[in-house]
Amino acid sequence: MEDKKKLRILASGDIHGDTGLARRLAERAEKENADIVILCGDFTMGEKSIYNIFGPFASKNKKVIFIPGNHETAATADFLAEVYGAKNLHGYSARYKDVGLFGCGGANIGLFQLSEKEIFEMLKKGFEHIKYLNKKIMITHVHPSESKMEKFTQFFPGSAGVRMAIDSFSPDILLCSHVHEAEGIEEKIGNTRVINVGRKGKIIDI
Repeated sequence: MEDKKKLRILASGDIHGDTGLARRLAERAEKENADIVILCGDFTMGEKSIYNIFGPFASKNKKVIFIPGNHETAATADFLAEVYGAKNLHGYSARYKDVGLFGCGGANIGLFQLSEKEIFEMLKKGFEHIKYLNKKIMITHVHPSESKMEKFTQFFPGSAGVRMAIDSFSPDILLCSHVHEAEGIEEKIGNTRVINVGRKGKIIDI
């Protein structure tokens, strides 16, 4: 009975138009019985190579929850959500089993750039709808400021808006990507488990 209540997630980020990687991730989601697939942005390379990234997941009947990164615009994200029946969590929330998810795409740098205030307000907007749930997962592309992940790059600063959201909402988990060199890095900020899911993907059971 307890296992039926668990939510199994396959989370990945920074696919950057790699259709072979998308296919392998979809196969893994099927093999490991993932309930949902979460993509933490940058599934394109500067708005190019958008085809056949979501398709492999749809062919395996896997529900995709995603946020855009700093390599694609909100318009492209909305287009892909409509074509493949995926859920764009940018500024929104969703509930799966007894777990609430909320997110914000983009970053404080790049093609889809947001201010720190905009990032925080987007996360706040999504959080308000699922705050009553016991388990909460926040999904962003960019990592929080004052985190270990900042030390892996000289080019991509962490987000103060994401950090403020952690401090304000205390989600159980934050899933992010953005810094390729920090793939797989985990740390604890307050009561929040922060995970850079990376390209290879990570299975998470809630």
